Amino acid sequence: MQNIQSYHEAFLNHLNTFITPKEPTSLYNPIHYIIQLGGKRLRPVLTLMTAEIFGCNYKLALDAALSVEVFHNFSLVHDDIMDDAPLRRGKETVHEKWDLNTGILSGDAMLIMAYQLFENYEPKIFQDLAKLFSKTALEVCEGQQYDVDFETREDVTIPEYLKMIEYKTAVLVGAAMKMGAIVANASESCQNSIYEFGKNLGIAFQLQDDYLDAFGNPETFGKQVGGDIIENKKTFLYLKGLEFSSADDKRQLEHLYSVNPSDPTDKIDAVKQFFISSGSSEATKKEIENYTNKAFSVLNSVKISEEHKNALRAFGNDLMTRNV
Repeated sequence: MQNIQSYHEAFLNHLNTFITPKEPTSLYNPIHYIIQLGGKRLRPVLTLMTAEIFGCNYKLALDAALSVEVFHNFSLVHDDIMDDAPLRRGKETVHEKWDLNTGILSGDAMLIMAYQLFENYEPKIFQDLAKLFSKTALEVCEGQQYDVDFETREDVTIPEYLKMIEYKTAVLVGAAMKMGAIVANASESCQNSIYEFGKNLGIAFQLQDDYLDAFGNPETFGKQVGGDIIENKKTFLYLKGLEFSSADDKRQLEHLYSVNPSDPTDKIDAVKQFFISSGSSEATKKEIENYTNKAFSVLNSVKISEEHKNALRAFGNDLMTRNV
């Protein structure tokens, strides 16, 4: 089994073959731009790792891994438009660097290109990959809609929030791993178990992302720290903050989430202090650990070697303690 760096390098080499000059450049240059911005490449690495864990040459899963990454970046382009986000991975977002119409159209093209990559597989694998992809892509859209709906609701519950991040983020992590298992012709039970492992890991990953949005280092996080607070997003941190606060503190936190000052620095600092003093930040870290352990418990039913299980546990632990 390769190490993470080897998978990462192999994927980047394959990615470079995908990024070739095409006309019209006004359509394809933004695609190449967002894909080359970097990022953790978490999902494609998991696709390659999973394929090899189930006894397949990981190189056979490169196109499936690339499809996952192209789709992920498509969703980021459109999410950034919906959020009017100025930065992605520390750089200008596509719609800021070009314009809104370019962001929409280039994003649409990326979705189609992601599907095209399945055409490089034999019919049965193509069918299974495309079926999983369609299901996952629709769930990601549902998760994004829940996220949008929550912006205007004052009664969002923690179970609703967890369902939203499961659909918006975690199902794609689960699908990335299941795609590797599909390419490797693993049994259906193994495919489903590794999907559940990835999904739970994905929820932990998103909760960690929420935590880092408030408490991360802006030099390493790659996004505007406090962005969720500025946008009044009802994250796990916020919902737990309400749950743990006194009536007066709850009203104060709700007030902070109802204002949009031109300079949000004081608002961000005040909200972060609420998260710490209420115990919300600590509760979020415990929930990250909880979902990571849920992922680990699924491994008991997966028919792979203990060595491979340990490798997946190490990967999960690295995600849980990451700062980027």
